[in-house]
Amino acid sequence: MRAKIVYFALAAVLVVYFVLVGSRGVLLIEQGTVVTVTFGAAVLVLPFIGAWFLYKTTKFARDANRLARELEAEGGLPVDELVRTPSGRVDRDSADEVFTRRKAETEAAPDDWRTWFRLAVAYHDARDTPRARKAMQRAIALHDGRPVRVDA
Repeated sequence: MRAKIVYFALAAVLVVYFVLVGSRGVLLIEQGTVVTVTFGAAVLVLPFIGAWFLYKTTKFARDANRLARELEAEGGLPVDELVRTPSGRVDRDSADEVFTRRKAETEAAPDDWRTWFRLAVAYHDARDTPRARKAMQRAIALHDGRPVRVDA
């Protein structure tokens, strides 16, 4: 729950920032000179890029949570079997062992979104965020019946 509160607080701050930047862009365009109109147009692009990024990130998180709820209802969520150090960090060898099993499971059933979801969790536990995100994107696409890119 704390993560959601932080996420929404940061999203709200970003929206305020987008409004402020957008208003500055409009003010620059209103000046009417070639330089200020050019800068104003360039400044206006930033809020649109930021809003698009915020939308895509929020959609990804909602889709991943939807899959997690469905997998939980089926009783298929991965069990936390990782060994942790006294400080609470995940033991690297333990994460690698679980990852190896999850990868083999995914290779055995490459069209099952559930195996890709569990592989994404294993990637995350192994601290490989880019691959975790790609595996989760693949799980979402398979679940929704959308075409899956080969590089994912």
